Amino acid sequence: MRILRLELKRVLKARITWILLALALLLSVLLAWLPTTYCYSNYTDEAGNEVNLTGLASIAYEKQLQSEAGGMVTPERVREAVETYQRCLAAYGVTESYDLPEGVYEREILPIAPLLHGVKEAFADPDTGMAPTIMEIDPEEIGDYYDVCESRIAALMEMEQPDSQAARRKAVEMYGKVGKPFQVYPGMSATVMDYQNIMGFLVLLFCVVIAAPVFSADYQSGADDILRCTRHGRARLGAAKLLAALIISGIAFVVCAVVHILTADSLFGWECTRTSVQMLYSIVTLADLNVGEFQLLFAVAGLLSVLASVSFTLFLSARCRSTVSSLACALVFSVAPVIISMAVPGALSTWLCSVLPASGTSIQASILYAMTDFQFLTLGGLAVWTPFAMIGASVIEIPLFSYLAVRSYCRHNA
Repeated sequence: MRILRLELKRVLKARITWILLALALLLSVLLAWLPTTYCYSNYTDEAGNEVNLTGLASIAYEKQLQSEAGGMVTPERVREAVETYQRCLAAYGVTESYDLPEGVYEREILPIAPLLHGVKEAFADPDTGMAPTIMEIDPEEIGDYYDVCESRIAALMEMEQPDSQAARRKAVEMYGKVGKPFQVYPGMSATVMDYQNIMGFLVLLFCVVIAAPVFSADYQSGADDILRCTRHGRARLGAAKLLAALIISGIAFVVCAVVHILTADSLFGWECTRTSVQMLYSIVTLADLNVGEFQLLFAVAGLLSVLASVSFTLFLSARCRSTVSSLACALVFSVAPVIISMAVPGALSTWLCSVLPASGTSIQASILYAMTDFQFLTLGGLAVWTPFAMIGASVIEIPLFSYLAVRSYCRHNA
């Protein structure tokens, strides 16, 4: 324990460590607030003046306007919303809401808009995937709304996974277990989750920078030659160095994630966390979670990804002879999922992005986007949903790379 305390003090004594930790905390608050700046509303008041609202004022206005839409998304309420939409557009002789006269959409359609989310997607053509307009949907068919959604996931998986019956069967089974009817509480958008993902990625990069010199700095300075001559200068010291980096990284990510979630939910309203993820993303999203549970699961998965990435960085640090090379290699592997998701085609990209340590909080291929997608890793008759694969890979990689880091440090020769 004494060696561990000394290693914690040594890492925390570095100025760059405190700068990065302070910056991470600041960005956690900033990235929770930034989505509010994209909120915009306008309406015409009783005096005929146009009123423009932004930020928190816009959020409060739309939440008040849509308060009656909150609650259970029952087929009856969806049908009433569709009928209201169709009557409004028919009264003005238009087929799309953007053709309505000024102010009509805000008065008549916006209050019911949350209940219309996913209606067009649910009734999309099963062969082409083309969604109809709401005017083309027969309200009588909405009585079987959730049966239609289950038919939609089956048709969607036929297009997404045409070569894997196991993946199609697994997706239908998972969606069948999703709690219904869904719930919706207006106020929060998917942008909030996007910024939580950005926060996680930035914290991961900061933790990698902190961890990269843990072993290689001693190699470069020659201090390692002296430390190895001490009584506990190999395995015990290596384990202490590794644990110190993991503890600092883990605590930093947990604090930043908690601050971000508390700030975002306070700004948008805590009731929004009860919204089903299907009402924020695709109506046939496979995750049986509400927004609050989704935020928590994403934070836990991000923590595992950060710890796996730091473990891998420490392994690189134990293998490299200079801080520059260990840091460069670690940063390359940290951004690798972003590059792979854009440059590598097909199933190979899915496999690589599912097993790389940094994938859980990557910008393009994170667990956030995996949980709102329909990708499966398939091997024969086995199909694994990519979020499960990412979490499983991180759980395996943390002890694996930790062991390899300590072993490499013990076997290092000057």
